[in-house]
Amino acid sequence: MRNRWLAASVLAAAAVVGLAACGSGGGNTSTPSSTTKPPAASSTGSTGNTTTSASATGLKTTTISGHKVLTTAQGFVVYWFAIDTPTKSNCTGECATNWPPLVGTPTLGAGVTLSGKLGTITRSGGVMQATYDNHPLYLFKADTSAGMDSGNDLNAAGGLWWAMTASGAKIKKAASSTSGSGSGSSGSGSGGYGY
Repeated sequence: MRNRWLAASVLAAAAVVGLAACGSGGGNTSTPSSTTKPPAASSTGSTGNTTTSASATGLKTTTISGHKVLTTAQGFVVYWFAIDTPTKSNCTGECATNWPPLVGTPTLGAGVTLSGKLGTITRSGGVMQATYDNHPLYLFKADTSAGMDSGNDLNAAGGLWWAMTASGAKIKKAASSTSGSGSGSSGSGSGGYGY
């Protein structure tokens, strides 16, 4: 009898602890606050699923690694995908979840001038995506605060991703060296497709 009473008490205590853990886990997740997330708007893709996309209005520029790059109005770095074409985004499904497309007709923020051309393409499902110099534009989900460029020179989703510079040049990551003889400087290349 004593063992049954003890077993019931232990099970009841475990249930309370388990419920408390479940209840506290939902409210204490480590998702960034809305002030650190890239700006988002909903759009519906060709499969009817809602995907997160960012607005292309009020684009600005900032300097990262000595290069002038495009950002959203909130300061999040804008990227392009090497395997896209001037008329088609090759980033859909899970790729578009990690690399949300900039949607809508792009506009520049006050006082911003660019030598390249802004435009749009139509994504599958009819959503209009912003372009710069014929490159469809995206954000990177892992950039959790303005000014981050963790997606630059990253090989993901079947191709390389580049921060969109005002000139179209690529910003190569600084070379790392175990011998200490690396220069650590950034180089740039052409802004062509297929790399």
